[in-house]
Amino acid sequence: MQTITPYLLYEDAAAAVDWLTRAFGFTERLRYTEDDGTVSHAELEMPGGGEVMLGQPGEDYENPSRSGRVSVYIHVSVPDVDVHFAQAKEAGATIESVPEDQPYGDRRYNCSDLEGHRWSFAQKMRDVPPSEWGATTA
Repeated sequence: MQTITPYLLYEDAAAAVDWLTRAFGFTERLRYTEDDGTVSHAELEMPGGGEVMLGQPGEDYENPSRSGRVSVYIHVSVPDVDVHFAQAKEAGATIESVPEDQPYGDRRYNCSDLEGHRWSFAQKMRDVPPSEWGATTA
């Protein structure tokens, strides 16, 4: 089995772990903390499957909030997108779009986290063949 796991960089990885668990419902699996208190590596998992790794980068790094640029969009499937939206909004996520039904069958919203990484959360509402919403398949 192969999986793809995003590895995100945060200027304050310890704060990111705490915020991501509260806002997005991740569970902390492990955390490596250096002698100076810096979190050099952490792993979070999403109930039902999926994980994200994160760490604190070197001094030459600028998070998306500081650089003003979008560097990544992380897409996560959740069982109830409206409940997830309310939790993320309550925790202070920057909401970019509210939950809306999409032509491809998902109900989705977009937001940014505390350091500006972009996230998309969706719930599959119905199966729609790609040809019905204008997509082609290889």
